[in-house]
Amino acid sequence: MKASQVKELLLQSLEHERGGIKVYETALKCVVNDDLEEEWEKYLDQTRNHERILIGVFAELKLDPEEPSPGRAVVKLLGGALVQAIETALKAGNPTAAELVACECVTLAETKDHADWELIKKVAEHSTGEQKKVLQAAAAEVEDQEDEHLYHTKGWCRELWLQSLGLKAVLPPPEERKHVMTAIGASRAEKASEKNR
Repeated sequence: MKASQVKELLLQSLEHERGGIKVYETALKCVVNDDLEEEWEKYLDQTRNHERILIGVFAELKLDPEEPSPGRAVVKLLGGALVQAIETALKAGNPTAAELVACECVTLAETKDHADWELIKKVAEHSTGEQKKVLQAAAAEVEDQEDEHLYHTKGWCRELWLQSLGLKAVLPPPEERKHVMTAIGASRAEKASEKNR
């Protein structure tokens, strides 16, 4: 493995968690649905903890968590763009539309976040010594939460879109009620909800 790219992955992951905190803080200003608000408040707390976990990873691996990199700068820009998109929707004055935009932005953020943690887990599997131990522990603590964040938020986004289109929506989404934690489970939950429409 390329040590420089492992460090780059960790730098981008930390920057993305920091951006995710801002995305959730801004998205919560748009929430209309009480169940979604409760979900995102939980995810915000977990994302703050993911940042702490990564800072711990940097400390244990004796890396600088504030080291700049071109990729990290891009991740910061993308996170800022998601926050700006949510703020723009909020200023437009349509709470339902702003909630939907916020949900889309959270889904985009969680897609990258989920991919980062899958890669961290892969790096751990191919590492040795202290790096293996540290990364395995971090991934084990975060992995299930990231699965939930991604699959549940995608379900919320789909159902909020259906509702906005005037179609029958299932809220909270089936992913939430069935506690989905995998892509297969998300697919099954979506198909089950289609039968009930």
